[in-house]
Amino acid sequence: MANDLYGTVLTGNEAAIRRAYDKWAEQPVDQEMLADGTPFDSRQTTLAKAASVTGPGTFFRRAQRTLTFEPTVDEGWWFKRDDLPDALPILVSVKNVWTTVRNIVLRSGSPHNYMRMVEHIVALKAGLGLDNVMIRMTSGDPPLFDRGSVDLVETIDAAGIVPLQASARYVTVRAPITMGGPNGSFLTFLPAEGNSRKLILDCAVDFPSAIGKQRIRFVVNPETFRHGALARTNTTLAMMLFSKTIGLLFADTRNMGYTTRNILVAGPCHYFNEPRMLHNGKSLEAAWHRAALDLLAAIALIDRGRLAGTVISYKAGHGLDARMVGELYQRSLLRDLPA
Repeated sequence: MANDLYGTVLTGNEAAIRRAYDKWAEQPVDQEMLADGTPFDSRQTTLAKAASVTGPGTFFRRAQRTLTFEPTVDEGWWFKRDDLPDALPILVSVKNVWTTVRNIVLRSGSPHNYMRMVEHIVALKAGLGLDNVMIRMTSGDPPLFDRGSVDLVETIDAAGIVPLQASARYVTVRAPITMGGPNGSFLTFLPAEGNSRKLILDCAVDFPSAIGKQRIRFVVNPETFRHGALARTNTTLAMMLFSKTIGLLFADTRNMGYTTRNILVAGPCHYFNEPRMLHNGKSLEAAWHRAALDLLAAIALIDRGRLAGTVISYKAGHGLDARMVGELYQRSLLRDLPA
């Protein structure tokens, strides 16, 4: 069933989606960054040299974890577990998503050959226009940083992005599509206008906490992504306490890495630590994290090329993101833009 507002509804109740659309439309845009900025290279890109970054482990106590970003001639982003010498590299693709419970986990082949919480890493693929990279590590536990993904961006900057001979491939959706999710959430993908290579994100969140309602709209380019990369994961005080107590019993809880420096802790009426990314006196850190580091990570799971068009996200999360990208493949909803 198609609608002028949101196109074909792939999943979800259309009446609920219409109500959610009304709420999204009523929510004002807090920050808009629609200037074109520095364009991505028209050719495929990789790194000029290898560069490493080290930080405390996300899931394990007092562990230091290192990621090494290397140039590669193989197309796409790859994770290579050096502690599993017989395991093949894991391609960053929706085809290799193992789970999206709390975070995105990729796996290929053996259940031991996985990488947890990849979203804050692979978002750089879509955010920086970096097409081909091999990432080496000695654990499936990624490092967690106090500045969102800024340390990762600085590592890529130190390595340098260089063009290859092949032209970059771009894809877009064939027609407007929407998926509805729980709690009045939805995702809409709109086709690129003409032969435009732009990707525009319109992202709104609405939390029953100090975070409240936030909405941002921006063109994805190196400047806007670097701005958004500073945003930290947000959580509630209850979840923070859970992760340090009962959560220690559960392997899928980020129980060791949470600190008041590397996450934003929101209570019902106020923050328990200092929020960042103030714009006109209002913190937009949660919206920027959702857009730049979560939504772009899901878009990075598209392994056919760079996405062009517009993506609208309202109250959505990892699960709905991954389902949408999966549907793009299941239903053959992507088309190539002409070179």
